[in-house]
Amino acid sequence: MTLEETKSKLIDAGKILEANGMGDLTRGHVSVRVPGDASLFLMKPHSHGFDEITSENIVVCNLDGEKVGGEGRRHSEVFIHSEIYKAREDVNSVIHAHPTHAVALSATGQPVLPISQPGATFADGVPYFTETMDLIRDREMGAGVARALGRHKATLMRNHGVAVVGATIEESVILTLLLENACQIQLLAQSATGIGDSFHDGSVERLQRNVTRPEQYAINFEYLRRKLYR
Repeated sequence: MTLEETKSKLIDAGKILEANGMGDLTRGHVSVRVPGDASLFLMKPHSHGFDEITSENIVVCNLDGEKVGGEGRRHSEVFIHSEIYKAREDVNSVIHAHPTHAVALSATGQPVLPISQPGATFADGVPYFTETMDLIRDREMGAGVARALGRHKATLMRNHGVAVVGATIEESVILTLLLENACQIQLLAQSATGIGDSFHDGSVERLQRNVTRPEQYAINFEYLRRKLYR
């Protein structure tokens, strides 16, 4: 993928996140590694919403969290991205957002349960980052988020938000939407009569394999991308 194609996908990723309720004024951010140079990443600019990313205002940062290109202002929480990229060579895209139901579930300290298809996506666990609910504005705090994430797909940042990763920007976007949906379903079930009988681990594992194949992320991202321009 070329740099321009990657920028275009980042722009559409932002629009998809906003269109699906992931926006929190201008506070969320999404990034993707520069193709051909894993030491740099492209990132949504400060002071703009997810849906306001342009080719011109995209910020280019290095793995120290320093801005090295682009016209936009660098996010103060850039260290969520830079420290995860340092720790995870397999990760090519990072999203930090504050989805309502994910934040609500994080405040309870409960695990994300595999009681739905979105929940089964995270059957291997969603760890918690509990060091602070404050903004992640230095490398040490960013490294704490990366440690909490470990080798998982996402971490719940207690009383704050989520950090979600993917091998592609398609994966990170779809996983962010699925995590919020999983948290919403779980909270709804618990607020009704409670959660009933669960399926056995083998059934959950088969479902997880089916819904986390790379083509599933690409297919659903492209569907959401098409919806933007209807």
